[in-house]
Amino acid sequence: MAKGRRNKRAAPAAPAEEAGGWKAARTWLAGILSAVIVAAVGVVFTAWFNARGADTVDRLGGEPPVEVGHVAVEYAGRDTALRRPVTDHADRAVLLGSASGTRRETMLARHDWAPLETADVTVVLVGNRSSLRVVDIQPRVLAREPVWDGALLVHTPAGEAGTIELAADLDRPAPRFTTAKDPDVPYFRRKQIDLKRDERVTLSMTVVGRAASYAFDLAVTVLAGDRTEQVTVRGPGGVPFRVTGTSGTYQSYYTFSPLGGWQPISRSEACSIEEKLAKAGQC
Repeated sequence: MAKGRRNKRAAPAAPAEEAGGWKAARTWLAGILSAVIVAAVGVVFTAWFNARGADTVDRLGGEPPVEVGHVAVEYAGRDTALRRPVTDHADRAVLLGSASGTRRETMLARHDWAPLETADVTVVLVGNRSSLRVVDIQPRVLAREPVWDGALLVHTPAGEAGTIELAADLDRPAPRFTTAKDPDVPYFRRKQIDLKRDERVTLSMTVVGRAASYAFDLAVTVLAGDRTEQVTVRGPGGVPFRVTGTSGTYQSYYTFSPLGGWQPISRSEACSIEEKLAKAGQC
């Protein structure tokens, strides 16, 4: 009898085993379902990120739609002017001697070195969105002063600028970039530049300033998705670009020496090799 009672009491254990098996099955199914959901979300996220997600991350991080990969101003073989004459003995030694180009350029920059009448600027823009369009580039005058008359550095012979893709005249009230073929129509009124991420475009531009000395930068307007953004481009070292007109007279004149460095010359000698001086009424 006691044995029979023990058997009857042990019988209810079967439903508990079934409940444990169902719980394990539910856990397994939930794991499978979670894995499927995670995989699906991953596919959707990857597709979104490849299409627009990187752009969103860049915007949230404050990254510009285009980056400046390179910027340069052409000085080699160009006539230039200084705002102030070179009077310091150490600076004159650098100017007249065969110092390294970098050392001489640093000294000239301290005297506010600027191309004469024409600044040739090269800018490389790099796309920083999956797709964008450069809809305008405008030179902006930051400062306008009388032409610089500290010194004139004349190359022999005075070379002419090469072929330039775009040109703008700062003497005009609202300067815009145009082309030689159509100088009266702004270039970006009819054309735009499309870029993808990491795609590059090189822009060769000439900026003219004859009536004054100018400090300027470039305002690049970019359409990325449904947003219009503006990027400012400045010269090497982050300083504004410069160009100056020809003065009626200079405190000193120099020409480049074949032996290196610059050598002083007279006003009449400068007139014989630089036509701009005659146009300015110096000769």
